[in-house]
Amino acid sequence: MRVRDMEPADIPAVAALLREMQAYYGVPCPPDETTRADLSDLPAGVTILVAADPAPIGFAAVGTTYPGPGLRPGLFLKDLFVSRPERGRGAGRRLLQAVAALAVERGSGRVDWTADGANAPLLAHYEATGAAAHRERVFFRLSGAALTRLAAGPPDAPA
Repeated sequence: MRVRDMEPADIPAVAALLREMQAYYGVPCPPDETTRADLSDLPAGVTILVAADPAPIGFAAVGTTYPGPGLRPGLFLKDLFVSRPERGRGAGRRLLQAVAALAVERGSGRVDWTADGANAPLLAHYEATGAAAHRERVFFRLSGAALTRLAAGPPDAPA
């Protein structure tokens, strides 16, 4: 198993992994051609790493954040996913290790991510890597009608 940057030839396999991830979370997935087009034209600052054996069996999607500690850039791990039949072989840990190496290589002071607080084995897995849960932070999300409403409202309206 090797962890490396996603290559154009990986796009169909990564699109399939994204569909599997969406099904795992019970959320809809856009059409395959949309996902493949998006993977072909990632936004600036986004990196997708794949665990391949030899085809991709998992991925980590990270984006650059600023500012981080010491006003240096950081990385945000948006998603880390390994196909169900491939779990338990170390792909997740290797992907997380590659994200950490990418952060060090880029001079980032930290990698942040969120995790399902009800998934005790997942939390234990992350803590076993040396990651510390920061329970004093609250994760917020603005989406759907609330996102549209806030975007359309006058900028000086009280919250």
